[in-house]
Amino acid sequence: MGGRSNLKIFEKQKAGIKLFNKNHGAFVNPVFYNDTAHTFQNFFVEQQRDGHEKVRGIVVTSSYEARAKGVKTGMPLAEALRLCPEMIILVPDYMLYHDLSYRLYSFLKLQMPHIEQFSIDEFFCDLNGWVREEDVFAYATHLKQLIWEKFRLPISIGASPAKWIAKLATKYAKPNGVKLVSKDEIASFIENIPIKAFPGIGRGYQRRLEKHFIETLGEASRHKALFYSWKKPGRVLYHRIVGDDHEGISVAQEQKSVGISRTFDPICDKKEVLRRIVILARHISFLVLRQSVHPTSYYLKVSFDQGQRLKKRVTVDRIFSETLCKELFCEMFSGDDVPLGCVTKISISVGNFSCQRRKALSLLSFKEDHDAYRLSQSLQRLREKYSLDIVKHGSEL
Repeated sequence: MGGRSNLKIFEKQKAGIKLFNKNHGAFVNPVFYNDTAHTFQNFFVEQQRDGHEKVRGIVVTSSYEARAKGVKTGMPLAEALRLCPEMIILVPDYMLYHDLSYRLYSFLKLQMPHIEQFSIDEFFCDLNGWVREEDVFAYATHLKQLIWEKFRLPISIGASPAKWIAKLATKYAKPNGVKLVSKDEIASFIENIPIKAFPGIGRGYQRRLEKHFIETLGEASRHKALFYSWKKPGRVLYHRIVGDDHEGISVAQEQKSVGISRTFDPICDKKEVLRRIVILARHISFLVLRQSVHPTSYYLKVSFDQGQRLKKRVTVDRIFSETLCKELFCEMFSGDDVPLGCVTKISISVGNFSCQRRKALSLLSFKEDHDAYRLSQSLQRLREKYSLDIVKHGSEL
């Protein structure tokens, strides 16, 4: 399956952009959509001036047959087709995936008392006091069959007394199976698993561990002192690896940040980049106002075609408004330290909500900010009723 970012939000004409945001997980992003259908031809294939066609987009996910040919998630479609010319590319339907995810979550809540949505297709379920330990495998197998009958979704289930070992076990339950790792089996289960396979061990920790010639989780489990030398994050990671972290699931997670990003063909016109930053700021403002929070930290990341990256952060203790949001992001891209080159990706996010930090907002610009906030609320009501692009800023046109 291949995909490209939904770039309809950057069109100067009204596109009727709406928000689908029923799911709430640690790694679940909202979907901005419009009702325009895409075909393979206009979604992936672009006609060049010289008459040749150029395949665009990346691999969102791939079948096991394609993976055997070297196709990987995130790989450019053109490269994937060179590795696997017979590959059939499907246009992703994010609305369908979010709807199925929401329906599956609602179904799981009827089957057991405690559910945590981790990503659009991952859920943690707590069976303590609900299913006897000796019945867990049978229950998971039965649940898998129920989901197939109701949704026609093939799923894989990992089960263990430890939360992150259960997530790791899911990988070894694929495709469409159940993998149970009991408390007594954790040590032997992780013994030969590469460290990079464990959720929470990113490139940074991989480099640290490899410096100590640690390549497997089994080896990592025998270096407790090393992990403890990395303070709290290291201690937490160590106990997750050995399966004695005693972490429960988070039924209701408090969202700590809101973000949006888009990848596109290289843009060398700085005015056009600023226009797109303003548009992304409008969309992120819509998300913030929906939650009735006031972010105090604003983050901008910009990727360039030659590999350069711009990363900036601004902290302001002011009442949030769409106007303030747009001004701050545009200022971050207008400095002298902005690299030269063509932009290929823009990511913006906001966080450190004042209600979470228990910090008072500035009174110096209170009246100005309050008036801007009230205006933002009025625009929000219009956009909730019609679409996100029913009202645009002049600089977007």
